[in-house]
Amino acid sequence: MSSITEIARTFFEACEEGKGWAGCREYCATGATFSAQAEPLADVKSLEGYTEWMKALHGFMPDAGYELKSFATDEERRGVCAYAVFSATHTGEGGPCPPTGKSTSTDYVYVMEFDGDNKIRHVTKIWHAGLAMKDLGWVA
Repeated sequence: MSSITEIARTFFEACEEGKGWAGCREYCATGATFSAQAEPLADVKSLEGYTEWMKALHGFMPDAGYELKSFATDEERRGVCAYAVFSATHTGEGGPCPPTGKSTSTDYVYVMEFDGDNKIRHVTKIWHAGLAMKDLGWVA
């Protein structure tokens, strides 16, 4: 069985590369949940929904990418935290408005919680969405 560190890293990469639920589901528990105190994600409650949201984002931000800054495992609490910087430009059709041609570079953290079967049961995303949305020209 893979370690939670390996599973978290593989999940993180698949999610951030826009592979959607098809590329992430094998690392997740049935019914895995998601939460974020960020406006664009207010209604997203399942991890499946979040991975599909990221997949859609790649559709209208095809240059989307990330730089992983830190990755840490807490074996005692069965959690893994990943800190990265997401960068992208809104050039494709889709999203909250027509393409703006504007870019963002935004910090975020995933806190991934694991069950006893080494499956991700919950992810919390810590992200200041308001600044990213302003960078992209989606809000004033």
